[in-house]
This record gives sequence, C-alpha cells and structure tokens, in this order.
Amino acid sequence: MPAPTLITDAVIRDSIVRAINNVCHIMLKQEARFVEHTPQPKATDAQSTSHIFGSVGFVGSINGLVYLCLPDDFALFAAGHILGISPSEVAFEGPETLKDVVGEITNMTVGGFKNALCDLGFPCKLTLPTIVRGNNLAVAAIKGTTRHICHFDCKGHRVVADIQIKAD
Repeated sequence: MPAPTLITDAVIRDSIVRAINNVCHIMLKQEARFVEHTPQPKATDAQSTSHIFGSVGFVGSINGLVYLCLPDDFALFAAGHILGISPSEVAFEGPETLKDVVGEITNMTVGGFKNALCDLGFPCKLTLPTIVRGNNLAVAAIKGTTRHICHFDCKGHRVVADIQIKAD
C-alpha cells in the first residue's frame, strides 16, 4: 500500500463537502451549498434554538468524530422527505423517528467522509451514531484533535459539520 497522503485542511473540506452534497442530493433531492470552513466555532455558532446533533466516530489509522448540527425544522423536513410523510406527521410519530432519520443521515455522511480517508491511505471503521436534541447545545473540542468546522446552506437552513481528527 502506498504511503498515506497528507490530510490538509483542503482535503478535509473537500471530503466533507462531497459527502454532504451526496447525501443531500440522494436523500433529499436538495443541493447543499458550502458556505465556509473555520478551525474553531464562531461566537455566532451558539445554538439558542432547538437543534439536533448527530455524531459518528471513525477509528483505525486515523481517529475522530464528525458532528452534524441540524436545525429542528430542517431535520423535520428531511425526515418527512425521506419517509414520504409531512413534517407534522414526523412530529406525531415521536422523537425516535426523527432520531432514527438523523442518525441515518449522519451515518451516511460520515461514511462518505470515511471512505475518502480510506482512499487516501487511512483505513478506518465507523462507530454507531449518537443523537442529541435540545436548545443551547454546543460541541466541545476534544483534547489533542484538529478541528474543522464547515458550514452549509441547504434549503435556507444552516447545517454545520464539526470534524475533529486525531492522526496517530
């Protein structure tokens, strides 16, 4: 196997942009427009309204976590579109339905990101998704990781991917 390619900011950004675009296009029939890439959260990233955070880790020759932050109304739209029901029907089904769909969106997105890492010579496997929903949520930095925060606009909503990587 050839030596792994250096994982630069551009490689991280391009890999997550491709993964999110693929999932939004396939699952939601929507475009996700990349807005910006930052190494740290901005003061305006505080989530005072209700959001759902999905996270999936990857472990192997490179380790890390990817958190996807979705506003509640966007998550309801996405779940409704994927399940073929209205957002109000998703809400009626209960929080587990929404968590399942957000978990699958997160798993598919991080799977695409992980595949890009594997293609670069960093074999790794995914962990199970974790979903948290609420107000005033924020992602803390994990000690010893490099952080990449990518903002997207999808259907007028800000979707944020917070990627934290530790290369051994």
